[in-house]
Amino acid sequence: MLKGSVRSPLGALRRIDEPKTLPRALPPRRASTVAHKELASIDAAFDAFGITDGSTLSFHHHFRNGDRTVLAVMECAARRGLRGLTLAASSLFPVHDRLREHIASGVVQQIVTSYLKGAAADAVTDDDLQGMALLQSHGGRARAIAAGELRIDAAFIAAPCAERNGAATGRAGALACGPLGYAMVDAAYARHTAVLAHEIRDTPLPFVDIPADQVDAVVPLDRPGTTAGIRSGATVPASTAAARKIGHLAVEAIRAAGLLHDGLSLQSGAGGYSLAAVPVLAQGLRAKGAKGGFVSGGITGAHVKIVAHGLAREIRDVQCFDQDAILSSMTDPWHKAMSAAAYASPIHSGPVVDDLGVVLLGAIEIDRSFNVNVVLGGDGRIRGGPGGHPDTAQGAARCIVTTGLTGGGYAKIVDEVRCVSTLGEHVDVLITDEGVAVNPVREILGVALRRAGLPVVSIDALADRARALATCQRQVSSGAPCALVEARDGRILDVVSAR
Repeated sequence: MLKGSVRSPLGALRRIDEPKTLPRALPPRRASTVAHKELASIDAAFDAFGITDGSTLSFHHHFRNGDRTVLAVMECAARRGLRGLTLAASSLFPVHDRLREHIASGVVQQIVTSYLKGAAADAVTDDDLQGMALLQSHGGRARAIAAGELRIDAAFIAAPCAERNGAATGRAGALACGPLGYAMVDAAYARHTAVLAHEIRDTPLPFVDIPADQVDAVVPLDRPGTTAGIRSGATVPASTAAARKIGHLAVEAIRAAGLLHDGLSLQSGAGGYSLAAVPVLAQGLRAKGAKGGFVSGGITGAHVKIVAHGLAREIRDVQCFDQDAILSSMTDPWHKAMSAAAYASPIHSGPVVDDLGVVLLGAIEIDRSFNVNVVLGGDGRIRGGPGGHPDTAQGAARCIVTTGLTGGGYAKIVDEVRCVSTLGEHVDVLITDEGVAVNPVREILGVALRRAGLPVVSIDALADRARALATCQRQVSSGAPCALVEARDGRILDVVSAR
């Protein structure tokens, strides 16, 4: 339950049971007037931007678990004696574990992010953060920035390559990481923007992700990230027999729903089972003789193959998940970059998620009402975040969640999820290796899947089976609120309690 003293890092709380209202996007910031943008150090950028106690600093996560920029900037802030900062990173990973020191010292007071894993997540769960953490969806983060709710004092953009005038890209150079889709929104709206570049060129870039007129400073930074950390954790497809079975069931469900046809647009979210279904879906398209529309989201080599083999028309890419995808983003004309706002913001004129035919997603937990948790583990600790899960579940014509019955010894199909990150009303089908459950409100879909011979069972039966297989009991957290989970439209969906 929300306590009266709890306050979101973005201001007053709007509960999920309040009327839904969406703000309008503000015009992007005016063009930078800085004549000479090259600065010698991050310290110089702090001086130029006038960063003080209480400032909000933003970062992107295209290097994922290989990022080196967040810590470089926050350690600069610590050396300067700054306190009370809001860390607004699109995602944070175990590579950022030293953030716990800056949380303990008060350098970081609040965190606003779409994904949180590692020691920083543990610090939040242990109630070490002086303020609150706010977990947003990717689309919700883009909405908050464009609407002026999340006001960024300085955006620090890790870039493989930049020009001296500030233009930057993730699609060039030795450290290429793919399109900088999440950073595009930050650069467009931040009060100040600094590009921290591994390579600064005198010649024009082959692609521009961040335009020069949105950049105030260019700072050389050796290895702002390492590409080895991009493909890690939830971006690695599962390769077990259970994953293959789930993949085949997912394709059969798509076929039975009448969606395996020309023009099908697809996204598979981060998660081993959902990513493992991608090549199986490609086989289904080939067997059907169908050609899909677009493939979107975080992109892997499996997605690239779908288009390269003529099974879909194009890729719409907000982030690359592996080296094959990165190479494609630099060489294939049908591989197109998009911003986080164009991808999923509910106040964008036409977000890509709203045109999806099918989205395949994972889950930490899913309950009897089809609510999904991708935030809290069975031990009560933060293990992730909403990411694009609620955006795509709401936008797609059909949302399919794929998961095993247990994970880490904990049941994954439960009576009630520990933390709601995606509402059950946006989930159509749950696919496990022991059966398929259809949301009861999708009665016609359930009939179609049964007629196609899929092993349709009740969600209650799967929950009972998961409980029987579980070897660990979920731990109860009863401390003070330490994090808020925001719905895509900005209302508060759930509250995380400290351990």
